Amino acid sequence: MNTPIIEIDDKSGFCFGVVTAIRKAEEELGPAGTLYCLGDIVHNSDEVQRLLNKGLVTITHDDLARLHNVKVLLRAHGEPPSTYEIAKANNIEIIDATCPVVLQLQRRIKKSAESLPDAQIVIYGKQGHAEVNGLVGQTAGRAIVVQDIADLDKIDFSKDIELYSQTTKSLSGFSNIIKEIEHRLKPGVKFNSYDTICRQVANRVEHLRDFAAAHSLVLFVSGKKSSNGRFLFEECKSVNPSTYMISNPTELDPEWLSGKPSIGICGATSTPRWLMEEVGEKVNELTVNG
Repeated sequence: MNTPIIEIDDKSGFCFGVVTAIRKAEEELGPAGTLYCLGDIVHNSDEVQRLLNKGLVTITHDDLARLHNVKVLLRAHGEPPSTYEIAKANNIEIIDATCPVVLQLQRRIKKSAESLPDAQIVIYGKQGHAEVNGLVGQTAGRAIVVQDIADLDKIDFSKDIELYSQTTKSLSGFSNIIKEIEHRLKPGVKFNSYDTICRQVANRVEHLRDFAAAHSLVLFVSGKKSSNGRFLFEECKSVNPSTYMISNPTELDPEWLSGKPSIGICGATSTPRWLMEEVGEKVNELTVNG
């Protein structure tokens, strides 16, 4: 086959929060040799394995409760207050890599919950997501999580509402939630919404749509656990039907490459640059030798 043009998107890959978390992990692993991480440091199994090989051991919250006198890294997603309480009781040293954007959001939600005890704190986000769990924890569990319009039935529209968003949700989705809440509000009810979506993540949508449209084939590299990856993949695919999601080069189907003069490689905020480069090398190998 003819050798295609291969472009790796220079704006894809880790957001600054993940970059910071991985840097902190590697700094600790240098002298320590072993470090525990509460949950996958990033939703990418290849990167998790790379760091495991360096001594980063992923643990659960149940594991945390059983550990004593060790160091534990908190990833960029953030944690509820209960995690810090367990760590203090068990003499666990916390290496806090909570993303500054998430940390600021936690503080704002905590302040709202304390200063407005009668208002409903509503979080637009994915139920059970690590970041959302941390946000709900700031309200002692009373926050209402809504994933979509259907979840708005959980809200009492005769009571005041304070609406926040998980940092990685879409701007358009948040806008739709706001409009629907405003439509359902009872007269005289106070409703405040706060745009707490990270622009470094949100601004990737339009960029990736343009990137996908510029190529005859798009290989979207992402871990299967990444909700951000699934969302951005669908955005690419809506623009370019010849878009395929792969975790790593082993999942690449040579038939996809046939007759494609331009191949774009991009990924999620949880996709390491080195993995996209490995996919690029594999594409080059298959097309040159093919």
